[in-house]
Amino acid sequence: MKLQMHSIHFDADVKLLDFIQKRVDKLETFYDRIIDGEVFLRVEKDDSNENKVVEIKLNGPKNQFFSKENARSFEAATDAAVEALRRQLKKHKEKLMAH
Repeated sequence: MKLQMHSIHFDADVKLLDFIQKRVDKLETFYDRIIDGEVFLRVEKDDSNENKVVEIKLNGPKNQFFSKENARSFEAATDAAVEALRRQLKKHKEKLMAH
């Protein structure tokens, strides 16, 4: 799947980008009609430890799926966002099958 990665106000490591790509690619096993997606990586300026933000937006034929998660690391935030998207995709697919 074609993903556009945007790291805002910093340069993301290649290993991090590969990690995100692999995790998001696994979502195609739940819903194979995903066209493309965008990933935004940001570090918020606050006092808490959970200041790493990952936003993932996936585009389907007629709909969009979105997840935004905060965590201590980008990897943990990516895992949480992918899990939220997995639930959305499964729910969407179940609705399609019911019709």
